[in-house]
Amino acid sequence: EAAAIDKLARFRDLIAAATERFNLTAVRDPEGIEQRHIVEVLALVALLEREGLLPAGAQVIDIGSGAGLPGIPVKMVRPDLHLTLLEANGKKCEFMREAIEALDIEDALVVEGRAEAIAHAPEHRAAYDLVLARAVAPLPVLLEYALPFLRIDGRLVATKGSAAPREVEASEHALAELGGRLQALVPFEPPAGMTQTLAVIVKTAATPDRYPRRVGVPSKRPLV
Repeated sequence: EAAAIDKLARFRDLIAAATERFNLTAVRDPEGIEQRHIVEVLALVALLEREGLLPAGAQVIDIGSGAGLPGIPVKMVRPDLHLTLLEANGKKCEFMREAIEALDIEDALVVEGRAEAIAHAPEHRAAYDLVLARAVAPLPVLLEYALPFLRIDGRLVATKGSAAPREVEASEHALAELGGRLQALVPFEPPAGMTQTLAVIVKTAATPDRYPRRVGVPSKRPLV
């Protein structure tokens, strides 16, 4: 545990040092990064464990990972997880690779690309137990990005704000079309952050091969 805490502190400092160069996060001071991105993610891990959403040895993909959040801190405190970090921005991918190397994190893969394309690759399609997505897209759009990555009975955990119930309502068609069902809306109250809601979606059936549609189409024409 002490080693994990030390690594988390070093990760915080790497983000702070690199944030100008890579434009990683709106929060730029070490204290703010610690509260918003480290403490909050640790609270998220604790909640996921309580809800039984982080089984031992799970295959986890963090979509739109940016600076490696929440994926890298999750992996630090749960080294048994097999982690893939998906990000379309090349500079952010470069930062994540540098951080993984500097912190000597094993079994963490950075994939540069868009979810719409990567979800069709055989090694990623229906290959994951858990998709994490933090502030990526409205839920009807996010479902099209995320559900193709999940195997049957896998879970998507999407961090949402107060609009979560409305987003779920708007997702009825997308869930039916893509093979998912709402499992729960779980209140998430990090120690120093704003109250959020975790939308937990369970994959109940195979996603049709045509999804996700071409890059840019899910956001322009959501399945609503």
